Amino acid sequence: QAQFVESGGKLVQPGGSLTLSCVASGFSLDYYTIGWFRQAPGKELEGVSCINFNDGSTDYADSVKGRFTISRDKAKKTIYLQMNSVKPDDAAVYTCAAYNGDIHMTIKSMFPGLMNYWGEGTLVTVSS
Repeated sequence: QAQFVESGGKLVQPGGSLTLSCVASGFSLDYYTIGWFRQAPGKELEGVSCINFNDGSTDYADSVKGRFTISRDKAKKTIYLQMNSVKPDDAAVYTCAAYNGDIHMTIKSMFPGLMNYWGEGTLVTVSS
């Protein structure tokens, strides 16, 4: 029973930093590409970042490039999203998702329908 549990969402001031965590169970990160998605009220679900299972390559949405960093710790079965220089537009529910296909994922191919497993999400609030 594959499962993700996200944590780390909190209130942060503009310009601040935080780290989100996503712990996987029931499957191995060795064979799953992982993506972070987010959804703000009234907006569509969007891909934020991804990390490919085979080579660890990453990609980012233009809106977060240079500010966010995705990483993985296979021993801890955990995916991280380090968020720096947070902006008000970053406020959203952030959700981790896993894909077990062979596509080398980039931000342009982060279609929600491709993902096999989803977490429940963790809320990031940005306010002064």
